[in-house]
Amino acid sequence: MPPAALPHAYPFRFVDVTSVEAKGGAEEPSWHGRVEARLSAGSWAGRDGEPLPASVLVEAIAQAALLLQGGDPEIGRRGFLAGVDGFEVMHLPLAGDTLSISVRMAARFGAVLKFEGEIQSAGQPVARGAILVRKGEP
Repeated sequence: MPPAALPHAYPFRFVDVTSVEAKGGAEEPSWHGRVEARLSAGSWAGRDGEPLPASVLVEAIAQAALLLQGGDPEIGRRGFLAGVDGFEVMHLPLAGDTLSISVRMAARFGAVLKFEGEIQSAGQPVARGAILVRKGEP
């Protein structure tokens, strides 16, 4: 799925999506998926060789969840990140790193969805935690 499916534009689109894999329907409790992404030289990580800020890793999980749920940019513009739970960062990635972002829908409370996510690079954990997203209305 192309990054154009996200309601984000540079500099708030932090990853270039290269492939998307999802299992189960977006409405199913067992739904989960994975996004492969490469941090481009033009991303936040590419500036002066600085690593990606930790807060951006939370947003990367939220963007992956939106892509895996169908990536409707109009619905995405009306939704918002409502919370972060138990987020930990093991190390900060750099430009050129390929990230594997795994997301699982853990719970649904009406229009609020809880996603558990993990980011890896070269098979090593980068960050993990849960986010709450208020789903936008169509």
